[in-house]
Amino acid sequence: MQVSLQSLLSDPNIDAQQNSNQRQLSISIAAVTETTNQRQLPLNLCLVIDCSGSMKGVPLETVKQAAHQLISQLNPHDHISVVSFDHQAKVVVANQLVAEGRDEILAKISSLEAKGGTSIDEGIKLGIKEMVAAGTEAISQAFVLTDGENEHGDNTRCIKLAEFATESKITLNTLGFGEHWNQNILEKIADVGAGILAYIEKPEKALTEFGRIFSRIQSVGLSNAYLQIELSPKVRLAELKPIAQVAPETIELPVQTEGDKYLVRLGDLMTDTARVILVNTYVGQLPVGQQSIANLRVVYDDPATGHNSIWSDPLLVEASVVNNWQAQPNANVQQDTLALAKYRQTQMAEQKLQQGDRSGAATMLQTAAKTALQMGDTGGATILQTSATQLQAGEELSESDKKKTRIVSKTILQ
Repeated sequence: MQVSLQSLLSDPNIDAQQNSNQRQLSISIAAVTETTNQRQLPLNLCLVIDCSGSMKGVPLETVKQAAHQLISQLNPHDHISVVSFDHQAKVVVANQLVAEGRDEILAKISSLEAKGGTSIDEGIKLGIKEMVAAGTEAISQAFVLTDGENEHGDNTRCIKLAEFATESKITLNTLGFGEHWNQNILEKIADVGAGILAYIEKPEKALTEFGRIFSRIQSVGLSNAYLQIELSPKVRLAELKPIAQVAPETIELPVQTEGDKYLVRLGDLMTDTARVILVNTYVGQLPVGQQSIANLRVVYDDPATGHNSIWSDPLLVEASVVNNWQAQPNANVQQDTLALAKYRQTQMAEQKLQQGDRSGAATMLQTAAKTALQMGDTGGATILQTSATQLQAGEELSESDKKKTRIVSKTILQ
């Protein structure tokens, strides 16, 4: 398994007469198989399931069904663990190979009962402990499902646990069930944990969302990947939020500095879907000719071979510095820029709504809807415009409306 590393500039040419030229650098990163018979990597999965009182009845029964379907697709050499939580957490299935007893695992899941309050951080903590206990080179991912606020827990602790999970090479996916979960916290956990935020609006969608995340996990080829960016002299990052992932979901990415280089965590790399990173740079005045802008490398682990900290070949990013500059915008980078704009415009709308500025929120949602249309995201545009229209009509946005808006801001609906 190797890394595919490709880059595009928003405009491949730079004006030699300008002191500063803004350029977006779009970087596509994916895992590629070296043979047609690449074996499926072993998985180390943990289901962290909310069993608080509000999950009683159809919600919990549907989640059990989704969990059964997922486990039925696991291979005998995969590891599985199950943790339930209400106001405290407990291990339902200790980390074990599926081959050790699939039927017993399913029976234990079937026995789950809903009661008590909600402590998400206790569930995450115990889930991480079980996954680390596997002590195996595998793709380690958790499904953290909840339908409520973290009333008996600590949200700051959730984020710290997500950071610890990344250090332990574990990906956290969060699934919000129903209307009353905290989208800010679940999104932050997923973003920090390099995972997916999913919205299970109705019980019948649980199977679909479990299946979607599981399909993503099955396509993982490399793990624990980081992008290293070395900028050339006279090239600098934008000061505010300079780097973000724009596909398959939009995520604001924190940047680590290592000497004169920048490091960004990517997490797992898939074989069927590239992670696309957008870097906002400013290029100072350069002499005419082909000039270096940046040098890119990816460091990653290969679970199939057990080799860690493997470096990809460097990729040199160059631009042509010219005197008679004429704009030649790259259409693909424009799409990436629009994806990030849609997310940030929606974020601004949410902030205005929280501040009581309904008119400002509606205006920003309309702007985000237009941005979605520009990039061909008609489904997202419809949801964003509907929310804007409701606010303009003096109506309140339901919790479901707010969650749909957040989800479409991060991705294109399939």
